[in-house]
Amino acid sequence: MRVSFDSPEYTADIGATGTVRLLEAIRETGLQPRFYQASSSEMYGMVRESPQTERTPFYPRSPYGCAKAFSFWITVNYRESYHLHASNGILFNHESPRRGETFVTRKISRAVAHIKAGLQDKLFLGNLEAKRDWGYAKEFVEAMWLMLQQEKSDDYVIATNETHSVREFLEIAFGHAGLDWHKHVEIDPRYYRPAEVDFLLGDYSKARRQLGWEPKTKFADLAKLMVDADIELLRRHRQGEIRVST
Repeated sequence: MRVSFDSPEYTADIGATGTVRLLEAIRETGLQPRFYQASSSEMYGMVRESPQTERTPFYPRSPYGCAKAFSFWITVNYRESYHLHASNGILFNHESPRRGETFVTRKISRAVAHIKAGLQDKLFLGNLEAKRDWGYAKEFVEAMWLMLQQEKSDDYVIATNETHSVREFLEIAFGHAGLDWHKHVEIDPRYYRPAEVDFLLGDYSKARRQLGWEPKTKFADLAKLMVDADIELLRRHRQGEIRVST
């Protein structure tokens, strides 16, 4: 996460220490909830092997990734020390029309809608060659729910076992709207990370085997549904049905 480099203390306080506070609250009260820890593929960072599994060593490359690695291990520690039902979901990139506008996929889909409508001309991005394992958030949430239905808590990689670059997402998103991304996209060094995560590819075999979970939405379909959603959102805004930020 590029933004975590700007606020590393805040990132650690919320992303790492925040997890301890929740786990301690569970331990001290004696309650027995089912605890889900939102881990991240960013923990793998400079990947040690591909595809990445639950046993792949972590090598985080951002304050965000470091905080998530701490949260992962403290969750394992509390599970084993205090017999909590606490699971880590190591989710790879999960996208949807609800994605925040600072995330690259939503930044692209929103820009496509605005460029198509003549409200914007340029989109500024960083590293177009970064490759990620992109999945549909709706399906990933189903995997989270399934983890909490298990009698025994555990750790799971949730991914698609496919990797695609930011450039590929651009090509599909702009092409879906009949636009040539080369005419509208410019590189801005401000969006580069001090330490980049170049490649992520998750292996969801364990989730398939133990949870019966598999991704269904393909990469190209995900990009297209996000573009369609932002075009529709803008249409509704311009007709006065809703208000959106500009």
